Amino acid sequence: MSDSTERQVAGHYTHGALERAILDALAASGAAPDRLTTADLAPVDEFHIGGREATIEFAAGMGIRPGMHLLDIGSGLGGASRHFAEAHGCRVSGIDLTEEYVRVAGALAGRVGLGERVSYRQGSALALPFDAGTFDGAYMLHVGMNIADKAGLFREVRRTLKPGGVFGIYDVMREGDGDLLYPVPWAGEPGTSFVETCATYMRLLEAAGFEVRHHRSRREFAIAFFQRMRDEAAQRGGPPPLGLHILLGPSAPEKGANMLRNLEQGLIAPTEIISRAR
Repeated sequence: MSDSTERQVAGHYTHGALERAILDALAASGAAPDRLTTADLAPVDEFHIGGREATIEFAAGMGIRPGMHLLDIGSGLGGASRHFAEAHGCRVSGIDLTEEYVRVAGALAGRVGLGERVSYRQGSALALPFDAGTFDGAYMLHVGMNIADKAGLFREVRRTLKPGGVFGIYDVMREGDGDLLYPVPWAGEPGTSFVETCATYMRLLEAAGFEVRHHRSRREFAIAFFQRMRDEAAQRGGPPPLGLHILLGPSAPEKGANMLRNLEQGLIAPTEIISRAR
């Protein structure tokens, strides 16, 4: 992926005043910014389909154990990393293209008392700034859709993992032929969207030195998730103060509607793949 594409991807996610927007929304929700918990942050810092519910199921499938050092690729605001640290006793190193996300993730980790268990760096998943064999496991949640060179990505992940290390993926993947509706949460237009099939992911993982142990489509789960969000917003007359609409910006309703239509038409689905480094 070119530097230009990576800059476009980072720009897509940049908010400009994200920490202040989150703190204001927390206050409007009744949470005290100086006494935050990871549960308080969950509505906004789990930027993938299904949020915390999906993260919990994903972690169970990965077989995470206390004491593991994990790599979070595309760590975003750090919600998943803080869950792995708090609920599973892991240490997590995150990397993300978007400088604002890295900065806000660190600030939020400090506010919930996890600053010594999680850390975040700005950088590219195609040139991971870590030594070979550093990690016991790695994962990425809704990241591969922005990366064209998945073969290079998987080689880099394999390089940084110890033999036998687990690699979990929860990405939106292609399930049917046809043009996707844009904008969607990960891209405003097709030029920075690189959605591939589960079969392609598995082939490239095997070539990079992984053994795929499990995979499953979560299409029905995703449709129910978006329908629930739509129904709850309709009942309230709009979104809650704290939610993913803060990250999605003014086009949040359009992005959500397009995601649901793409899912219902069978074009895409969030899909889990769990593999092990050979």
